[in-house]
Amino acid sequence: MQRFILTFAALLLLCRLGISHAADVTWEQDVRPLLKTHCFHCHGEAGEKEAGLDLRLQKLLVKGGESGPAIVLGDVDGSLLLQRITAGEMPPDEDKLLSPADVEVIRKWVEGGAKVTEAEPDVVGDGPLFTSAERNYWAFRPVQRPEVPDTSAEQRSRTPIDALILSANENHPGFAEDANRAQLLRRASIDLTGLPPAPEMLERVLADESPDWWDSAVEELLASPHYGERWARHWLDVAGYADSEGYTDEDRVRPHAWRYRDYVIRSFENDKPFDVFIQEQLAGDELANWTGGDLSEQQIEQLTATGFLRMAPDGTASGGINATEARNQVVADTMQIVGSSLMGMTLHCAQCHDHRYDPIPQSDYYALRAVFEPALDWKNWKSPPQRQISLYTAADRATAKEIEAQAAAVEKERADKAEEFITRTLEEELLLIPEEQREATRTAYRTAAKERTPEQEALLKEHPSVASISVGSLYLYDRRRDERAAKIDAERKQKETRFIEETKQAELAKVPEEEREALQTALAAAQAQRTAERNELLAKYPGTQVTLATLAEFNPEAAAELEQDRKAAAELRSSKSADVLKEYQDKAAKTREQKPEEGFLRALQEPAGNIPQTFVFHRGDPEQPKDVVPPHDLSILESRGEIPENLDSLPTSGRRLAFARQLTDGTHPLLARVIVNRIWLNHFGRGIVSTPGDFGRLGDRPTHPELLDWLAAEFQSSGWSMKHMHRVIMKSTVYRQSSVASTAAMDADPDNLMYSRFPLRRMESETLRDALLAVTGKLNTKRFGAPIPVMEDSVGQIVLGQENLDGERKPVDKVDLNGEEFRRSIYVQVRRTRTFSMFETFDAPAMTPNCDFRSSSTVAPQSLFFMNSAAIVEFADFFAERLLSEAAEGTEQQVDRAWQLAYAARPNESERAQAVAFISTQQEVLAGQQSEWDEARVKREALSVFCQALLSSNRFLYVE
Repeated sequence: MQRFILTFAALLLLCRLGISHAADVTWEQDVRPLLKTHCFHCHGEAGEKEAGLDLRLQKLLVKGGESGPAIVLGDVDGSLLLQRITAGEMPPDEDKLLSPADVEVIRKWVEGGAKVTEAEPDVVGDGPLFTSAERNYWAFRPVQRPEVPDTSAEQRSRTPIDALILSANENHPGFAEDANRAQLLRRASIDLTGLPPAPEMLERVLADESPDWWDSAVEELLASPHYGERWARHWLDVAGYADSEGYTDEDRVRPHAWRYRDYVIRSFENDKPFDVFIQEQLAGDELANWTGGDLSEQQIEQLTATGFLRMAPDGTASGGINATEARNQVVADTMQIVGSSLMGMTLHCAQCHDHRYDPIPQSDYYALRAVFEPALDWKNWKSPPQRQISLYTAADRATAKEIEAQAAAVEKERADKAEEFITRTLEEELLLIPEEQREATRTAYRTAAKERTPEQEALLKEHPSVASISVGSLYLYDRRRDERAAKIDAERKQKETRFIEETKQAELAKVPEEEREALQTALAAAQAQRTAERNELLAKYPGTQVTLATLAEFNPEAAAELEQDRKAAAELRSSKSADVLKEYQDKAAKTREQKPEEGFLRALQEPAGNIPQTFVFHRGDPEQPKDVVPPHDLSILESRGEIPENLDSLPTSGRRLAFARQLTDGTHPLLARVIVNRIWLNHFGRGIVSTPGDFGRLGDRPTHPELLDWLAAEFQSSGWSMKHMHRVIMKSTVYRQSSVASTAAMDADPDNLMYSRFPLRRMESETLRDALLAVTGKLNTKRFGAPIPVMEDSVGQIVLGQENLDGERKPVDKVDLNGEEFRRSIYVQVRRTRTFSMFETFDAPAMTPNCDFRSSSTVAPQSLFFMNSAAIVEFADFFAERLLSEAAEGTEQQVDRAWQLAYAARPNESERAQAVAFISTQQEVLAGQQSEWDEARVKREALSVFCQALLSSNRFLYVE
């Protein structure tokens, strides 16, 4: 019954697949790919032949294994292969079971005689075995520039791109009309710079009457410094750029990764030939051939470029990890980045076994890994801090050495002063213990801890106030001195009162008895009651009116004792040891601040003479190395040259440089196709191959293969110029047409696969934020340098800000970013575990390890961001302030300016009237709700509401 259900279900599926006859099923196209995916890992892959059965060739199935022939030609019931599959016995792993449709494909093939369409080799070894279908797969064929069809009769065909698209489908409905100038300019500006066009440029383009107005506009945008920032973002996605290490929850910050980001920006800005760009990223250290000494600017650039190979998550400097696994994962992630970004191949799928769908045997994966292992040697690993390259010059080092000597001298003074303080403190504390123990205690304290006798240890334990004396504890003794000084002062105050009174009594006793009573009366009398006679008597005996100021005259011994107490307290308070030592410490720190700042490169540098063996890991396990493999490109690309194991002309192996040159020699079938597909993707929102990181069988086929090859050939013949490709694409009607589709176009091309209209697409997260900054007038155009930090706020949102925590890791005062928060989004810190919340809302990718294609979702949080977030309200306020400043004449002028800034267009009469009416209504509502507001505030707030509406509109969010 189970077999009947499987077969019946398979028949239903086959009806959908269009396979109705055995003759439709072929070994090469249908059956072998199924067996490769589900069965080769045990029966043919890398020499594995369980039960003696090899399934890689039809003749080997007929031959069979230990149980006999796997298939009997034309006999479904007698074929062991089908018996085992339909019984659910094979494959043994549930996740590798064939679907009913797959089973039916094999059944029909056997039923039809299990025929092959190509001659099979007589002998097959354990190495990779490729069919002609695999060898002739479109992505592995050499790039050939196709003939451009003659479409001169088509008035809308401007360029070879147009001709190739029109001729690709005879039912092409034709292109849409050209977009208007304002739409085209906004489209081009956002495409090339990631920013809406400046109002001045818009007006200039609208007024330009020359026939080459469009070419001029494109050239102006390509010359913008913002071009490099825009197109660097696309490359940084595929490179997996991040400012943190990832791998563990610790997610350590990468303090110097930004130099690679800046290298990419400058490379695009300067239109660095893309072949050079790739060579530098794969082998910049081998190009620089730096072995020490001062780095030249070119060497710095080449070494910085190798940051590409340092972008993979790297937790090898973190604690609590399996070091072997962590190291292996860094190499594996690097391979994945290289494979998807440069080759359009899912190389990582061949890490544990032969690739299930593409002709990439496991040995090829490790042969490519061998290209990188001399620099990423997992057995002799360097953690991220160990790989840093200092940018110090010899002069910098000499200056730093001199300054360090000065700082060391200050620290020597501090150490001497600390010893002085310790000695003073020790002697003070010894005075507080029994005299007979002082010398022994002093000796015990001065004896090194490891050399103390038990008696000395016991003595110090008895007197902890002595044992605890150290540089770090001096502040405690300072505090005790303060307490002693306060006690002395209190006692001195009491003494002052007593000494003065005693002195007065002593002086009074010296007065003759006959005058004593009168003197006492005079002393007791108030000032107003003192007669001349009384004052005369008082003046005669001044000692009876002694004060602290005159005490020394009448009682010098008492005055001396008080002065001694005062000095003792002052001495205890003066020169607090901890404060004095901190002054020395601060002085040393300030001295060191004068050193030249030492920058570092996050780069990859291969050590000289390091030629490790690369092994195939059994099932991808680094603990189970098997066969040694030499470096080479994919075996399916037979024409590729060998990669040397050790190049004699370099101190390093030279493997990466050889590989980079092979990739960029103009004959490699993958690189140019992959790159031009990405260029097309970033202009149209969809690649000619819609899976830009996977040109294999699981990826999509090119919608216009001839166009893809024409672009690849054009790219290489132009000297690998990115800017040339922009010009070529943007001159075409395909690019310049409107996004509005006719009814005929919608019927003939509902999914726009024929490019019958320009694809409407939403701005990406970073571009959206940059557009908001530009429109509202807040954009800080500062370029390059350390990233804008991100932090978690009190409610768990990731925001722009410098984390400032106290000793208990609680947030304290907010750190002013001084306008850095308004820089372009490419400069926002990319934390793998802390994606800036606004970016996350609008589909910014997580770098795990990289992103070869950005998705674009439409979800509720995006609408809520524009409706409720504090950020959009602030942007709207900024926008309103700009309008009030630049269009103070009145509401109509403010609407015109707002349209110009937000939409790069002029409002028509209807739009202007509706906008003015909206603002007027908002003013009335706000005036009624907020009676305490003055008229100016009401107008400003109403204008802000209007601005928020514009910034939330699809016309702003989308590129049309």
